[in-house]
Amino acid sequence: MRLVHWLFLISAALFVSGIGFLVASARTAQQTPDIEPPVEARVATPVASVKQIMQGIVAPAATAVFSSVGTIVRTSGIEERAPKTDQEWEAVGNNAAALVESGNLLMMGDRAVDTGDWTKISRALIDAGTVALKAIEAKNAEALLASGEAINESCDNCHEKYQRSDGAP
Repeated sequence: MRLVHWLFLISAALFVSGIGFLVASARTAQQTPDIEPPVEARVATPVASVKQIMQGIVAPAATAVFSSVGTIVRTSGIEERAPKTDQEWEAVGNNAAALVESGNLLMMGDRAVDTGDWTKISRALIDAGTVALKAIEAKNAEALLASGEAINESCDNCHEKYQRSDGAP
C-alpha cells in the first residue's frame, strides 16, 4: 500500500510540475515582442479527446482536491487533513484551477456533445472549481471540503448522462 501511496504522490507532483511549466511557458510567451502571428496560430485547436482530458486532467486534479482535506479515523486516533503550508495550498489551488480549465476544454470544438446539458454540466464543473479556488485563496479548509460536493455532483451528472458502458465519455 505504501508503494501505491508514493506512486500517487509522485504522480501528483509531476502533474503539478507540468501545470507549473505550462504557466511559466505562457508567461514567457506573453513577454515576446508584439509580432502578429499567422491567423492559424491565433485559433485554439483542440487536440485531446474528452477521455484524455478526463483521465489526464480532471481525475488527477479532482483526486488531489478531494484528498487534500478530510478526517481520517484510526485506532490510534483522529487525524484532520488540510493544507498547512503556502506550498500545499498552492498545489491544491493548481489542481482546482485545472478543474476550472477542464470545464472550458470540454466545451471547445467537437468535444461539446451538445449545447444543452453538456454545456450546463461543464459550466457546473467550472463553477464548482471556482468555489474551491475561492476557499483555497481564503485558506479555508472547511469551505474547501464543502466545495467537493459540487465538484463530485458535476462529475456524477455528466457520467450519468454521457458515459458509455465501456467507461468512455
